[in-house]
Amino acid sequence: MAEADPAQLHDANEARKAEARGNLRKKLLGGIGGVVLLAGAVSGGWYVLVGSHRVTTDNAYVGADTAQVTPMVAGQVAQVLVRDTQQVKQGDVLIQLDDRDARIALAQAEADLAKAERQFGKTSATSTALAAQVQARGADVARANAQLVSAQADYEKARVDLDRRRALAPNGAVSGEELTSASTAFASAKANLELARAGVAQASATRGSAAGDLAANDALIRGTTVSGNPDVLAAQAKVNQAKLDLERTVIRAPIDGVVTRRSVQVGQRVAPGAQVMMIVPLAQMFVDANFKEGQLSRVKVGQEVTLTSDLYGSGVTYHGKVAGFSGGTGSSFALIPAQNATGNWIKVVQRLPVRVTLDPKELAEHPLRVGLSMDAEIHLN
Repeated sequence: MAEADPAQLHDANEARKAEARGNLRKKLLGGIGGVVLLAGAVSGGWYVLVGSHRVTTDNAYVGADTAQVTPMVAGQVAQVLVRDTQQVKQGDVLIQLDDRDARIALAQAEADLAKAERQFGKTSATSTALAAQVQARGADVARANAQLVSAQADYEKARVDLDRRRALAPNGAVSGEELTSASTAFASAKANLELARAGVAQASATRGSAAGDLAANDALIRGTTVSGNPDVLAAQAKVNQAKLDLERTVIRAPIDGVVTRRSVQVGQRVAPGAQVMMIVPLAQMFVDANFKEGQLSRVKVGQEVTLTSDLYGSGVTYHGKVAGFSGGTGSSFALIPAQNATGNWIKVVQRLPVRVTLDPKELAEHPLRVGLSMDAEIHLN
């Protein structure tokens, strides 16, 4: 039997190897294609079943409606009873101001109130005295009228006597002395009549003045009591204000939370409205999640949201709800808003803050802090 040619054997081996490599390549390509198709099918199925019903973002941060602690009255700080990071309850004393000035002001206001109440009593008593004076002046008017009547009678008698004597004088029946006496008596009676009339006018004016004083005094107290008198009410209001100012020398926590940014020290003089610290309510946190504008077409208020924090990792999940949408995008409220009216304009996808409320029980178990990063996923209905 003839031996095979070595060259032919080599060529045959190379051909078999090339065929094997080609088959392997086909299998690999087929496998890769199958994997790609499977991955595409899985991805498509996940999007149809899950992804199309959710929108996510990692541009989310914890926020809270913090309470600013500001004094309502001016004063020197006597005590600071809290420190930064300390947890406080609503009503806990935070700062004690020096209250000596407030106590003096309260004592002065109470003294003014007592003075106003006594003044009302004095005014009431004055009305009684003025009423008596009016009655007395009325008696004076009556006496003056009686004197006027008497003077009128004397005047008429003197006039009649003078007329009679004047009529008899031409016949010599009346002496000149008698005529002179009658004339003098008539003049005196006339003067007394004028004096009596002036007395009546004076007595009437005096009674009118007394009546006016009585009316003016009555106007101050008519229809009022001590508690309803305007002067007493004004003094009482000052007392209430002084008491309130004294209470405000003790600064208390307005809400439950953690003290932060304390900027007040003992001995410092504070002014009304100056911020001395802040309180962050740990049990009332929320999340502002900044979603792209193209993600929000199906997002509605009330939808469920799941969140995770970088602080605790994926092992801790928070549950919340969409509470609302901001009135504008983040860039629109920037200090220097973008101006797109230029020739070289490039469209930038905008993000709209979505407010998400959190479960208080979960916050109590795993407290958060303002500004922490969150991952948010909204479950679309």
